[in-house]
Order: sequence, then C-alpha cells, then structure tokens
Amino acid sequence: MRLSSQPSSALPCRGAAEHRGNKVAIVYNQPVPCSYVGIGEDKAVISILEGVVAAHRALDELGYKVTIVPLLPPVEHARDLLKALDTDLVFNLFEGFDDRPKTEATIAGMMSELGFTYTGCSAAALALGLDKAKVKDLMRAHGINTPDYQVLTPETVSQFHLNFPCIVKPSRQDASHGLSADSVVSDQASLERQVTGVSRAFGGEALVEEFVDGREFNVTVMGNDEVTVLPISEIVYELPPGMPRVLTYAAKWEEDTPYFDGTTVDCPAEIGVEESAMILQTAVALFRLVVKHGYARADMRLDSEGKIQVLEVNPNPDITPGSGAARQASAASMTYPQFIEKLVSMARHKTTA
Repeated sequence: MRLSSQPSSALPCRGAAEHRGNKVAIVYNQPVPCSYVGIGEDKAVISILEGVVAAHRALDELGYKVTIVPLLPPVEHARDLLKALDTDLVFNLFEGFDDRPKTEATIAGMMSELGFTYTGCSAAALALGLDKAKVKDLMRAHGINTPDYQVLTPETVSQFHLNFPCIVKPSRQDASHGLSADSVVSDQASLERQVTGVSRAFGGEALVEEFVDGREFNVTVMGNDEVTVLPISEIVYELPPGMPRVLTYAAKWEEDTPYFDGTTVDCPAEIGVEESAMILQTAVALFRLVVKHGYARADMRLDSEGKIQVLEVNPNPDITPGSGAARQASAASMTYPQFIEKLVSMARHKTTA
C-alpha cells in the first residue's frame, strides 16, 4: 500500500483524454420539490447543480466530451436512461432521488449491472455508509473508537441508557440534514422531543450518541489498492455562549446565521505529529473497512482523553469547489481539474473487490 498526502507527480493535464475513451457522462439527481422543502432543508439538494457545472467545466478543460444526464424518478425510468447511454465512463454525482437517500446505492448498482465504469464508491459501500448505526457496529467490531450510541424511536426512547449530553441525528441521512443546536440534549425531556422530531421529519429511527466536544477533524481518502490521504481539515467553532459546537445544517447551508458565520475550516489543520498520525491511520482503516475503493471523508473528534473518536464515514462526499474534499485537494497542490482527473483515473483502475 502506498500512503500519501500529496498528489501523484504524473497527474494528467489537458489532452489526457485523447489516449483513451474520452466520452464522459455526468449523471446526477435533478432537484425537484420534496419533503426537505417542508422542513427548510432544500438548499443541500439544490447544491448538486453547482457540482455538475464545476465537474463539466473541469472535464471539458481536460479534453473530455461531456454529456449531462439528469435522472428523475421512478427508478425504472432512470434505468432506461442509463441503458441508452453511449459513454466510456460515468462521472457519478447521483446523491439519491428527492428525500430517498437509499436510491444513491440503487443507481450505483444499476451502473455496475450495466457494465459502466463510474467514479466513486460501489453500491455496497454507499448503502453501508448511509446506515450510520451499522457502520458504528462495524467500527466497534474492528477496534475503531466511536462514541457510545443507541438507535431509538419515540416508542423505544424509554430504553435510553447513555450518558448525557447526547446528540440526536437521523440514522440514514447525510449533508447535516436534521442537525441543529437542539440536536444536543442534556435531559430526558429534550431527548424525547428530539427523537420524536427526527423520526417524524425523516421517517425513521434516530441515532443517539454520547456527545464528544473536543476538536473536530475530517480527512478525505481516495484510491483503490493504493490510497492517497489528503491533508487534514479542522472544523473551528467561534460560536456565541451556549451554542453547542456542532456542524449543523445551518453551518453548511444557511448564510447570515450564527452557525454559518461561527464555523470555519483550517486546512491543513494545525495539529501535532502524534495526533496527525492517529487521524491518518484511522482514516485509512475506515476506508479499507467500509469503502474499499473510490473516495470518502472520515469525520472525527478528540475526546477528553485525547483519543480519536470517529463520528462517521461518508462515501462519495460533496466535491464541489467549495467542499471539504476540494479544499483538501487544493492543500495537496492539486488544481480542481487535477482533482477531477484523479477521480476519473481511479475509476478506470478500480478493483472489483
């Protein structure tokens, strides 16, 4: 295994596509009105369009012939569109239909069945990554630290046995959906209220875990048999007193809010050699365990004893130019087109394991 925090010295430039099949189809979910609108969380859905534009521009600069393929439900219609594609590679930006995140893995599975080469993670990795509790079970079984947790519903919340404070999250969502200052709870009444709210808004179980309030880091790992680890980012909070240090939905998507204004990113993170090594080793172990090939972001915090506690792992994270993954690629001296070409190159060489 080659472990690197820098890009390859032989990254392709414009014209790289000329020596291989150069037709690329960008496949993504066309935003439509959905239940996220009702809870005021539709900006994360619409943001996919920014990623499509940026990837198109980068692929064009690299010399590829690009086709844009928006997908809409039902799934059978999406399959028909994919079957009709004439392309050498699919650049996969599909994040799931509307508020049905499970379809992210469904579409990736279709791409595999249809014999497409596509960027990013496999259907199995996407499905596993979406099930936060199952990933935490897997981490525990393999000796990777993660905060104590339970999966609860309004009917089972009386079985709560963790230590306060806790954070309550949707168990099968991403993009910080459902996360706010109210997500951190310190008593039974607040816990019950938050579990009920999450269950109603997202139609499922709530993941409740003991809240770790130490320094927060994330790191992107990308590759196949060999992996590249991009520079570590730290989420820095400068919030008004009483506001929990959480990367909320507002911190990511709602400008002119205390969370958006009070949450910044340092990349590369100012961190000691020992802590850096722990984060990198943990990130690679997670990648090998959950993802295997493609690209993913691992989110972690330091606990009161200085140990790394993994919050979650995100296969196929956001790669728009302002995203954490793109920021880390830039810190590793990659231009955005080089970052996009790296994802294409990995897709062409990925294993089937």
